[in-house]
Amino acid sequence: MATLETTPGKDTHWSRASMAARTGLSKSTIGRIWKRFDLKPHLQDSFKLSTDPLFVEKVVDVVGLYHNPPEKAVVLCVDEKSQIQALDRSQPVLPMMPGMPERRTHDYLRHGITSLFAAFNIADGSIISQLHRRHRAIEFRKFLTAIDKAVPAGLDLHLVCDNYANCNTPEIRTWLARHPRFRVHFTPTGSSWMNQVERRFGLLTDKLIRRGVHTSVQAPEHDIRDWIATWNDNPRPFTWTKTADEILNALAGYLTKIGAGHPVTRQD
Repeated sequence: MATLETTPGKDTHWSRASMAARTGLSKSTIGRIWKRFDLKPHLQDSFKLSTDPLFVEKVVDVVGLYHNPPEKAVVLCVDEKSQIQALDRSQPVLPMMPGMPERRTHDYLRHGITSLFAAFNIADGSIISQLHRRHRAIEFRKFLTAIDKAVPAGLDLHLVCDNYANCNTPEIRTWLARHPRFRVHFTPTGSSWMNQVERRFGLLTDKLIRRGVHTSVQAPEHDIRDWIATWNDNPRPFTWTKTADEILNALAGYLTKIGAGHPVTRQD
């Protein structure tokens, strides 16, 4: 209980040494106790609870699309990965060697930024994409036009989007009104994890962007186009397993456990 309910003086969290000093037990005994109860005082994680008043309705809507997509329609998860920087290290990267990881300088040179607009097809895993140096409503409209051209005219388009500001501009609302086969479904505020394209952005970051070395903004754009083209040669959809009820019940259980009040009750 001391681990969960107290702190060691002015320190923010317990260590095995400080808890051993407090209790008179050995550090190894403290370690075994923490392991048994899965306590890790040295770790912390971040979180954000959505305050969206339509949280439940949006979860049910989006997850319903994932589990039961409409007939004669394509469901696309759409988002923008903005501020992709072209970074060049101040000194050459030192390659990995036996017993030594790849090493790079902590400082870098900036050579400009670009933004990736992407639409992930939940049925087959393919990606429609565009790169733009800016990310205003006009660039988003160009991307919607590209989607319109890429998807056969006989199919409806259901776009899963977050509360991206450009989605709600008068220009985009007017464009959508003129293209009635487009239907937008918003994820709850602060719930980007529900947008499947975010997982592909994470993969792109891990495989290409984070450790990339680029001496011009054209260089990462070229690499990103190649990466997406390679992905589309053998696309893989993501299998969404959780139902809306499972998500809502899990969140309600967690909030009850921590004593937080948040309305997640589904009204059928």
